[in-house]
Amino acid sequence: MRLPRILAGALLALGATCSLQAATLTIACGSNAADLEFCGKYAEDWGRKNGHTVKLYSPPASSTDNLALLRQQFAAKSTDVDVMMIDVVWPGVIKDHLVDLKKYSNGAEARHFPAIVANNTIEGKLLGMPWFTDAGLLYYRKDLLDKHGLKAPDTWDALAAAAKKVMAAERGAGNADFQGFVFQGKAYEGFACNALEWVASFGGGQVVDGAGNITINNPSAAKALDSAAGWIGTITPGGVLNYNEEDARGVFHNGKALFMRNWPYAWSLSQAADSPVKGKVGVAPLPAGSGGKPAATLGGWQLAVPKYSKNIWGWMLHDQFGLIFVLTSNSGSTISMSGFVRREMVDNGNLGFGSAASTSLTLIIFLSAVVFMRAARVRLSEEAS
Repeated sequence: MRLPRILAGALLALGATCSLQAATLTIACGSNAADLEFCGKYAEDWGRKNGHTVKLYSPPASSTDNLALLRQQFAAKSTDVDVMMIDVVWPGVIKDHLVDLKKYSNGAEARHFPAIVANNTIEGKLLGMPWFTDAGLLYYRKDLLDKHGLKAPDTWDALAAAAKKVMAAERGAGNADFQGFVFQGKAYEGFACNALEWVASFGGGQVVDGAGNITINNPSAAKALDSAAGWIGTITPGGVLNYNEEDARGVFHNGKALFMRNWPYAWSLSQAADSPVKGKVGVAPLPAGSGGKPAATLGGWQLAVPKYSKNIWGWMLHDQFGLIFVLTSNSGSTISMSGFVRREMVDNGNLGFGSAASTSLTLIIFLSAVVFMRAARVRLSEEAS
C-alpha cells in the first residue's frame, strides 16, 4: 500500500513544481503610449503575482501594416508572440490562426458588450476577448472657441466655418502653420473609418448594405465626399493625405490645430502633465452632415492567442489564458471607452454609432480613398494653377 502513496506524493510534488515554474510570455500591447501604459502595467503586474515574466512587443502603428505583418508571422508559424491585440474587423480574416477562448472563459465574455462578443465569435469559436471598445470623436480647443465666441460644432458646415475663422485669427497673430482640422487621411484602414463617418453622417448609408449590395453610389454619399475633399487646402493641410492617428494627434497635441478627429485614447494623452494643450481640450460627438445625423465608426481591440504560441499546451495553458481574462476583466483593465468619454458620449446619449466592421474592408478602403483623394488632388491642382 506504500507504493501508491509514494507515487501520489511524487505526483503532487511534481505538480507543485510545475505550477511554480516561471515562464516568459510575450504580449503585443499596441504601439501608442496609452496602450503600452495600461496593457504593459497590468500584464507585468499579473506576471509578478504569478511568478512569470511578461515581455512587451510593439506592433506597427498602422492597423493595415500590423495585419500584413501578422499574416507573414502566421504563414511562418512564428512563436514570437503569445498574446496579441487584434482589431475589431480582423477575427473573420485570421480565424484559422487563433485559439478558441470559449473553452477557457467560464462565461467571462458575458460581462462585455454582446455585439462585440458576437463580432469576435466566428463559426461558434470565441477568437478574441474584448480589450477595449471605442468610437470616433471630435476633439477641439475649447480655449480658442471660447476666445472667439464659438461653440463646439454640431454640423460639418459649422466646423468648417469655425475653422476658417480661428485659422485666420491665429495665423494673423503669428501662428503661421495653424490648421483648422486634422484627421486620418492616409489610404489605410483608419481613413476608411473617417470616410464611413462622413458618408453615414450625410445619410449616405454604407458602402455595402446588409444584403451585400454596393450602395455607395448615391447623391448623399457623393456630397459627403465632396465636402471632405473641399477641406483640403482650406481648413486642412495637404499633408493630411499621409496622416494616421498619431500624425493627426501630433499636430493637435502641439497646439497647431483647432479640431481633430481621433479615438478615445487621445484624451488621456492630451491631459498628460507634459501636454501643451492640457486643460484646453474638449470632446464632442462628430458633426452631422446636411440632412443627416452624427455617426461614429465603432472600433476597438481584442486580445487573442495565436495557435503557434509555444506556451499553449501543457501546464502553461491556463496561466496564459489567465492573463487574457485578467486584462479584460472589469477590475483588470478598461473594457470600453475611457471613463470620461463613456460618461459624456455614451451614457448621456450623446453619441450615435455607425459600423466599421464591413465584410469587405478592402473595398471600403479602395472606394473611399480613390474618390476622396482624387477630388482632393484635383482641388489642389486647381488652386496651384
